[in-house]
Amino acid sequence: MSAADEILDIVDEQDRVIGRSPRGEAYARGLRHRCVFIQARDGRGRLFVHRRTPTKLVFPDRYDMFVGGVVGAGESYDDAALREAEEELGVSGLPRPEFLFKFLYDDGAGQTWWSAVYEVRCELTVSPQAEEVAWHAFLTDDEVEARLGDWPWVPDGLAAYQRLKAYRSGLSGA
Repeated sequence: MSAADEILDIVDEQDRVIGRSPRGEAYARGLRHRCVFIQARDGRGRLFVHRRTPTKLVFPDRYDMFVGGVVGAGESYDDAALREAEEELGVSGLPRPEFLFKFLYDDGAGQTWWSAVYEVRCELTVSPQAEEVAWHAFLTDDEVEARLGDWPWVPDGLAAYQRLKAYRSGLSGA
């Protein structure tokens, strides 16, 4: 089955399931669905950053500071987070990612999805899927920040990254 044929739950503004659709159709028609974003850090606290392959259905050839993807029909956010993290990092036995928060991503041009943000520590040797990841590295937070204005980033990942920074500053009392 191709990625475009994967069946997704279609959801409303409150994240309630209102139908199902193949992924390709959901993208083409701008149907709201569910996604997971997992921030993966290595044992030294560096962030996994990658460039998507040019064959990706959404945001090809762009950089991302999250691993993740769509939540399949009937799948929970938590199960999708573990599945996507292990798939994209090319590992098995990863600890279950920790849920942080959820937000509705909407680019104002017809692309919208509920986005659950997670974090996970990956102390395993990564071997990312060649069909998903064209390049990868573990970068420090400062290195990521230095590249925000220079590299073409996925817009939903940037939105999740900005929300995650605000979330963490709120937790620290800043």
